[in-house]
Amino acid sequence: MSTPERPVASPCVNICALDEDDICTGCQRTVAEITRWGRMTNDERRVVLGLCHERAKASGLVWMIPAKR
Repeated sequence: MSTPERPVASPCVNICALDEDDICTGCQRTVAEITRWGRMTNDERRVVLGLCHERAKASGLVWMIPAKR
């Protein structure tokens, strides 16, 4: 029997402010993504994390995201 997968951690960095496009300036998630996070599967969360990374790159904030190991 395999061990259940741990939930993918939230990208929240406790800088909760929405920009003009309703995207959090801290974690780069939309309001809908933040609201649904607790009900998302790990696969859905990974998709959102990818979107957050792309938004951060597009806004010039990619330097704030830790490098993958």
